[in-house]
Amino acid sequence: MTRTATRADEPAPGTLTLRLPDPCLVVLVGAAGSGKSTLAARLFRPADVLSSDAYRERVAGDAGDQSATRTAFTILHRELGRRMARGQTAVVDATNVTAFARRSLLRRAATHGVPAVAIVLDLPAALVLARNATRPARIVPEAAVLAQLRDLRRSIARRSLEGEGFVAIHHVTSADALDRLTVERESGTPMPG
Repeated sequence: MTRTATRADEPAPGTLTLRLPDPCLVVLVGAAGSGKSTLAARLFRPADVLSSDAYRERVAGDAGDQSATRTAFTILHRELGRRMARGQTAVVDATNVTAFARRSLLRRAATHGVPAVAIVLDLPAALVLARNATRPARIVPEAAVLAQLRDLRRSIARRSLEGEGFVAIHHVTSADALDRLTVERESGTPMPG
């Protein structure tokens, strides 16, 4: 299996283009406030984005209602399975900071022969906390964001993403790089065997 890992942290001007198989599963990985939803909205069609917050909103009328999380993820996974079975790109907008959270996503993609790509938003903790505190919608409790950041650091330090089955891992470490990301689709990209 060929895997590529890119780092998007150089401060040079211009765009940083991520080449994505089409179709594919894109797993956004990062703490609340890191910019996952903003990135998804900027780079992908709304129909392609499966957002845990949006499903919680649908279920409970409140994206922050954690009591709706289980039902929200059941719906998200069911829709992901449908999109993978139809050979459609899906972008999972959730924290996905643990291997456990990523495992069932990757299993659904593999079952349908759809390659999976991770976009890891590994921004400085101070920036993530500041962005979370000034979000126009729901602010996640700081303790929860810090726990997500710890889980993300653990996944990166253990290099667990590299062994999970992603065909590419794009590691974004600066706000500047995040703002300059673009995507380019590569039609007919085969799933590595």
